[in-house]
Amino acid sequence: MDNLYIIIPLIVGLLLDILIGDPRWLPHPIRLFGNTIASMERQFNRGTGKKVKGMFMTTFLVIVTGAVFLVVIDLIMEYPAVYYPVVSVFVFYGLANRSLIDEALKVNNKLNSEGLSAGRAQLSQIVGRDTSELSENQVRSAVLETLSENLSDGVIAPLFYYCIGGIPLMFAYKMVNTLDSMIGYKNEKYKEFGFFAAKLDDVLNYIPARISAFLIVLAGFSRRGLQFILRYGNKHSSPNAGYPEAALAGVLNCRFGGPNYYHNQLVNKPYIGANEKNLNNKDVFMTIKINILVTIIFSMLCILMLIAIL
Repeated sequence: MDNLYIIIPLIVGLLLDILIGDPRWLPHPIRLFGNTIASMERQFNRGTGKKVKGMFMTTFLVIVTGAVFLVVIDLIMEYPAVYYPVVSVFVFYGLANRSLIDEALKVNNKLNSEGLSAGRAQLSQIVGRDTSELSENQVRSAVLETLSENLSDGVIAPLFYYCIGGIPLMFAYKMVNTLDSMIGYKNEKYKEFGFFAAKLDDVLNYIPARISAFLIVLAGFSRRGLQFILRYGNKHSSPNAGYPEAALAGVLNCRFGGPNYYHNQLVNKPYIGANEKNLNNKDVFMTIKINILVTIIFSMLCILMLIAIL
C-alpha cells in the first residue's frame, strides 16, 4: 500500500481534531458503540456465568468492529476520491485531544469565574470520582490527572494502533476502550461481567501508556519527570494510568492521587509525588501545552516510521 494512504488521513484527521474537536451535534461512532454496549449489557449481565458472558460480548463486539471497518476500507480502497475523505474523518473520530482539552478548560474556567461549587459540578461530567467535597486544589489535580491519563488512551493509543493496522485496528481498540469505560469497574455490578474488557484494555494500553509518559517528559524537558516514572509509575492501581500521571507530576513537581470516593466507596489510591503544591492556571495551561506537543511529536514519529517501512 502507498504510504500516502496512511499518512494523508493521519494528517487531515489530526487537523480536524485540532480545529473542531467533537461537536455534540455531530454523529459519532463512539456513541453507537456506547448504545450497543448498553443494550447488550442489559441482556447479558444477569443470572449466572457473568464472566463468560462478558468475555463473549467483548470478543464479539471487538471482532465485529474490526471486521466491519476492514470491509469498508477494502471497498473504498480503489477510489481515492472517496477513500481519503472517509478515512480522514474516521481518524478524526478516533482522536479526542481537542475535546479533552476543551473539557479541562471548562472546569478551570468555571472554577475561576463562578467558584468552587461550579468547578466541582463541571468536573463531575468528566471524572468518575465524587466531586462534591473536593477542594479547589483537588479539582485542579483531578483535571490534570485526567489530561495525562486520557492523553494516553484518547490520543496516543488510537494513533499507535492506526499506524500498526489502520482504521480497523484503531476502532477495534476504541471499542475495547469504550467497553472498559462502561463496564470495566470493580463494583458489584461489573466486577465479573466487565473483567475481561478491563483486562483487555490494560493489555492494549500497556505500550501506549509508557510511550505517553516518556513523551510527556520529553515535551516538558524534565529529568524529574523521568525519575517520577521510575519511582511512581507502578504505584497506581491501574497498570498503565500511573505512568503518564507520574510523568506529569514530575514535570509540574506536584502530587497526584490519594483517597477519593467512587460510587460511594472510598478508594485509597496511592500518592504520586510528594510535593503538596497548590496547583494554578499556569499548571493547567502548561499541561495543555504538553498534551499538544506530545501529540505533535508522536504523530511525526508515526509519519517517519511509515515513510521508512512502507
